[in-house]
Amino acid sequence: MKFSRLTPCASRTLPALLTFTALLVCGHAAGQTKPAPPAFTLPAGIKMEKDISYIPDGDEAQKLDLYLPEKAAEKPLPLIVHIHGGGWMGGSKFPCPMMGMVVKGYAVASVEYRFSQKAKFPAQIQDCQAAIRWLRAHAQQYHFDTEHVGVVGGSAGGHLSSLVGTAGGKNAFPKIGGNEEQSDRVQAVCDIFGPADFSTVVQQATEDKNVKNIFEFNTPKDPYSELIGTKLDDKEKADAVSPVHYISKDNPPFLILHGTHDTLVPYAQSVEFAAALKALGVEAWLQTLPGAGHGGPAFSKPAIVVLTMSFFDKYLKGADVPITLVPEAEVSVEPPKQRVK
Repeated sequence: MKFSRLTPCASRTLPALLTFTALLVCGHAAGQTKPAPPAFTLPAGIKMEKDISYIPDGDEAQKLDLYLPEKAAEKPLPLIVHIHGGGWMGGSKFPCPMMGMVVKGYAVASVEYRFSQKAKFPAQIQDCQAAIRWLRAHAQQYHFDTEHVGVVGGSAGGHLSSLVGTAGGKNAFPKIGGNEEQSDRVQAVCDIFGPADFSTVVQQATEDKNVKNIFEFNTPKDPYSELIGTKLDDKEKADAVSPVHYISKDNPPFLILHGTHDTLVPYAQSVEFAAALKALGVEAWLQTLPGAGHGGPAFSKPAIVVLTMSFFDKYLKGADVPITLVPEAEVSVEPPKQRVK
């Protein structure tokens, strides 16, 4: 993907162009990284600091990229933290598909984390929480608003974003990287087809009448069991990795996006998750995309982009905007054809 300099007029529409076009290409097979763009030019008005270590002398993966306005803002900016997908085995923080939100008045961070080939769970959530604490510790330097931090991710990144949201502030995982005086809670979560309950995923995949799940569960080809280092019927480890296990009434608001024909993460995962959040009084919206798979054009429809922007504007900027789900008929697509093995 090549980004060229944009005119001032085009830059106003930049978030709509970038927010999902790259983010939702995370339907690639687990363990495969997306090819690096042949050239990269920052959009007008945005500057980047790349490969910042959020853990001193840490692993090469424990780094983040920052996207900030070229012209310093008059007041601290709300921060959106992006966590990429890739089955906890691949993917990349760069280029960040959320960078366009900078021209909408946000700072953006894109976080890398250790993959399951190198470190089993909870390494991945420990890294993400360490990055959030580092960002808060450096808020004055980068002009962040520490009271308004949101997180977004797709697939494995959706899972980690949801876990950041439900487990934040609870000391559920040993803290690493220092900055322990800082909070790892966030104020808004956008979960894009992320797994939510490892204890139910196999049954839900089996019962899904729309598609056949592509993973061979509980084998080395299964990113779910590879993440926790054992079979999914290990209840203790399955609960520990599942965002649904940490839900409490003080969780931040959630916006969940999921297609009904997802062959990697059953749509039922998000149905279960949204219901569990609402049952404890957490504000949660599940946007269903009929026919959509694990990513694809449905997620970049203008109405979905507007919904997501409105969600962050409401909870990170305090904007007086309604959060109204898009009628399913407006975002319905033809289901992708599934290969039969």
